[in-house]
Amino acid sequence: MTAFTNDLRALNAEEAKHFVWTQNTPVASIIAALEAVRPDSVRFVGGCVRDSLLGVKPKDVDLATLLKPEEVVAALKKARLRAAPTGIEHGTVTGIAGGVGVEITTLRADVSTDGRRATVAFTEDWAEDARRRDFTLNAIYLTTDGNLFDPVGGIEHLRAGRVCFIGEARDRIREDYLRILRFFRFSARFAGAFDAVGLAACAEERGGIKKLSAERVGDEMSKILALPRAPIAVEEMRRAGVLGEVWPAPPSLETFAHLKSLSPASPAPVGLAALWGEAGEGIDSALRLSNADAARRRAALKAAKRINSEMTVKEARAALYRAGQTAFRDGALLSAARAGGEGEILARLVDIADSKAPPAFPFTGKDVIALGVPAGPRVAAALKAAEEAWIAEDFPGDARAGELLAKAAASEPL
Repeated sequence: MTAFTNDLRALNAEEAKHFVWTQNTPVASIIAALEAVRPDSVRFVGGCVRDSLLGVKPKDVDLATLLKPEEVVAALKKARLRAAPTGIEHGTVTGIAGGVGVEITTLRADVSTDGRRATVAFTEDWAEDARRRDFTLNAIYLTTDGNLFDPVGGIEHLRAGRVCFIGEARDRIREDYLRILRFFRFSARFAGAFDAVGLAACAEERGGIKKLSAERVGDEMSKILALPRAPIAVEEMRRAGVLGEVWPAPPSLETFAHLKSLSPASPAPVGLAALWGEAGEGIDSALRLSNADAARRRAALKAAKRINSEMTVKEARAALYRAGQTAFRDGALLSAARAGGEGEILARLVDIADSKAPPAFPFTGKDVIALGVPAGPRVAAALKAAEEAWIAEDFPGDARAGELLAKAAASEPL
């Protein structure tokens, strides 16, 4: 069980170095607007505090407040700042100052949950607000005058590299089954090892993932697969039976591990291509991937079919031209991962993509028509034939390309 405390302690000198962002003008103006209504009613919370304690600059700023959502909106408008009701039914308003958005959430307690969403009641108890959060390291608060409020021991766990649920793990999971996937993501980011209690609870409750929307599962999986240490998370997800709830096909864990070894920053669509390959057909819609991510996953698989370790520079240039640079690089990475993580293979193919990229085909349908081919399907056929011949000759200059175009046009019956 998690022990609770109401103690405050000041940031020490070393910690304070990483919280200078709290004085940024947009953030400070939003806080000033809220505390003009009620002093000492605002605290920083969540990832911005957690990451700063680790010496990492936070990506986003989140505030918790005693003010009700309508009071937040009124306070921001009074200060001539923008307010966007991004989640007002759950107490969240986004304050915008100087083009910077800050998420502001009223202290709350969960009244009832169904594993997907919660009915909340607002509270003025900071510890109560902490109890309804997911992990101890996400329930660390910082007052606007530089005092840490750590009601559930999150700092100790953060320093120790532990990701632990607040209170009973199964209770936290049943409030929102997305916390199963978040457990693996945060553990891969911050933990030296997976918390045994949390891991067991995730395994027991894994069936609840089916209650979640495809968009939420897809978004969380994308965040996991983008992590440098994603193979660790994915392996534990498989052992716990969680990965099979996301997608039923057997995963290629070895290929995925090689992929991340070769390119720790490889994006989620390429990770999906490595993890499930052609067995992932249908996963784009199942996880509601964006059109761009779905297209990138498919393009990587298609390009990988054209790429192998023995291909000549000429063959590689042809594959590069057909796939485009991004898909070729993704396909080269995927091909190298499938070959056992051969870095030399990847380096050679990437060098071709970077330094030997072919030019664009110099002609269009207008040039075919100028050679006497009537407008219509014959134009496209002649253009395609000329382009294929140009690729086969390894992208000769414009003069030779013109000869190939004339030949293709002449072969089209008038």
